[in-house]
Amino acid sequence: MNRIKTGVEGLDVIIQGGLPKSSITLVSGPPGGGKSIFCFQFLYEGVKNQERCLYLTLDKKVEGLLIQARELGFDFQPAIENNLVKFLYLNINKKLVYEKMTNEILSGEFDRVVLDSITPLSEMPIFMKNTEEGSPDVSMIDAGDYSEGINLPTRRLHLQFIMSALESSNSTSIVTSELPMGSSLLSRDGISEFLADGVIKLNVDPTMDRRKLSVLKMRNTKHTLKPQDIVINTGGIKLV
Repeated sequence: MNRIKTGVEGLDVIIQGGLPKSSITLVSGPPGGGKSIFCFQFLYEGVKNQERCLYLTLDKKVEGLLIQARELGFDFQPAIENNLVKFLYLNINKKLVYEKMTNEILSGEFDRVVLDSITPLSEMPIFMKNTEEGSPDVSMIDAGDYSEGINLPTRRLHLQFIMSALESSNSTSIVTSELPMGSSLLSRDGISEFLADGVIKLNVDPTMDRRKLSVLKMRNTKHTLKPQDIVINTGGIKLV
C-alpha cells in the first residue's frame, strides 16, 4: 500500500511508513492538544514534496493560522504564492458553506486536504428532500425553517456527506474534531470515528505536565495502541 508521510517526527515509524494513500484520518483532542499543529505538519510535508494542498478552516481566520504556523517554523507564504497550498476560511453562518466546501475539495485536484474542524459542520441544521431520481438532496436551511422538507436532526447525515466528498476527491485527508477533557468518545459528535479510516487521539495531562498521542485506528496498518509521549516546540509535534 502506498503511504503518505505525516511530517510528524516518529509517527510514521509506528504506522508502517505513513497514512494510507487516499484515506481519511480523524485527529481529535482537547484544547491545547495540538490538532492544528498536526495539520500544519501534514501539509508542510506535502509542500516539501511539491504536492498540492488545501486547508479548510472553520474556527480560525486564515491570517491567524498563518501567523501561528510561521511561529512554529512553517512558513506557507512561498507555497501559497506558487499555488502549492490554499488556505480557505469557511463561514458556517452562510447557507452555501457545504457547496463552497465540496466545490473546493472536488475541483482542486489536491493531494492533501485538511478540514479543521468538522465539529461546527456536524452541528448545523439540514433538511432532505427527494429528487426525481429518488436520491437524497441535501441542502442547508435556517434552524426552524422546515417548510420545504422533513427535518432530520441527525449528525450522521452531515458527516457522511462530508466524508463522501473527501473520499471522492481521492486526496489523503485529515479532519479534526474537538474533544472535551475526560470524554470517553473519540470525537465530539461520537460518529466521526466510525466513518474515518483512521483515528489519532491527542491528549493533555496537566497534572503530569505531559502530552500523549494514540493511534486507535488505521486502515490496513499494523500499529500499537499504546499512548506515545509527545512534545510540541519549534518544528511542531515530535514523539519522544
